[in-house]
Amino acid sequence: MPVTEGKGMAERSMGFGLRWLSRLAGSDLLDRIRIRKQVERALFTGTKNGFRSATAAGRTFKAAQNLGRPARQAPGKPRALFDLSPDEEQQMLQEGVRDFAEVKVRPVAKQADFDCSTPDELLAQANELGVNMLGVPEELGGVMVEQASVTSVLIGEALAHGDMGIAYAALAPGAVATAIGHWGTAEQEATYLPAFTGEDTPAAALAILEPRPLFDPLKLETKARRDGEDWVLDGAKSLLARPGECELFVVAAEAEGLGPALFVIESGTSGLSTEAEPAMGLRPAATGKLLLEGVRVPGGALMAEGKREAYVECVQRARVAWCSLAVGAAQAVLDYVIPYVNDRVAFGEPISNRQGVAFVVSDIGIESDGMRLATYRAASRADQGKDFAREATLARRLCAQKGMEIGSQGVQLLGGHGFVKEHPVERWYRDLRAAGVMEGALLV
Repeated sequence: MPVTEGKGMAERSMGFGLRWLSRLAGSDLLDRIRIRKQVERALFTGTKNGFRSATAAGRTFKAAQNLGRPARQAPGKPRALFDLSPDEEQQMLQEGVRDFAEVKVRPVAKQADFDCSTPDELLAQANELGVNMLGVPEELGGVMVEQASVTSVLIGEALAHGDMGIAYAALAPGAVATAIGHWGTAEQEATYLPAFTGEDTPAAALAILEPRPLFDPLKLETKARRDGEDWVLDGAKSLLARPGECELFVVAAEAEGLGPALFVIESGTSGLSTEAEPAMGLRPAATGKLLLEGVRVPGGALMAEGKREAYVECVQRARVAWCSLAVGAAQAVLDYVIPYVNDRVAFGEPISNRQGVAFVVSDIGIESDGMRLATYRAASRADQGKDFAREATLARRLCAQKGMEIGSQGVQLLGGHGFVKEHPVERWYRDLRAAGVMEGALLV
């Protein structure tokens, strides 16, 4: 039986069962046979969990080789001057992704936002460009000898210029590969990373953000407690890309006796389930929650021996990754509003002749360049193995604040046109809000 057919039958059966329980709850029969409380409890539970589904039954991951020690990409060579000019290889990758975003991503972005889904063929084409294997060491089939944070930033920026939500959906699996490449054990690398170097890349998610206000990634409510040689995890993660399709997760949890740490969890593990969580922006990524209820994993699922500095670095690298997407979307706003204000005529002249309009467009250009330079600098220091906490924090702050302002200004410059879906600026405005909200999910 096809999976889709089986899923449809399950949904129809669940719907029939809930309708039957609802009809029964209104009957006097329950009082006569004294089972009303049991039926009402069943009805409540069925309604509460009706939209929850088990995680995808993923592939079987097996170690492709026996590594004596973890494989790591070498740090880049320090530069005497602050030079962010892409080298020849980076320029080729960026141009290829930029063309892909212009020709393939931009035309389907509006429909993908409406559908809350990115076409599978588009994700497959993005994977063919190699966007999800930048963090895989060369020993395990990767193509980058040195760390590739700047390259990741360039690719994220180019892809988000087409659409930020599709960029998130396309780049999310690469975050898991990069995390394992940076902090995975030799066994974890040998088991999981080869899958990211082939054509059939598994859907995967780096789960840090939790569904609560004022979230602090260093104060996690998802808990991991020891039980013999195993770990047992309980909690919830928020706004993951395509969680129902994911075959592999890297989950952040407060580990007993260690503090915040990362765990590798396969989708078929008992206790994992997902719920849809439609968001204001990033809609093509089909965002959802990951729920963990008594999820038992072996001791070998812990990454980086639970070292706090590895987890903190993960958070910083994720923030730089989101900055790259914000830069790409901000540039998209600028590239769209310039021809619009030059062509739009009011009172006998282009509205760009008005200082109030021209200055706003100039501000968008200035702030987007500032966002770009701050993001590049953080990524460059990360590649060289230098401390980049300050640079990542500055880039995050700048992209969160100015990205939101740029999205708002883009809508404002188009007036009434900016408020309707005929023009993409309203979508970019919604997406750019994510730069200050998201934690984890992407990685450079």
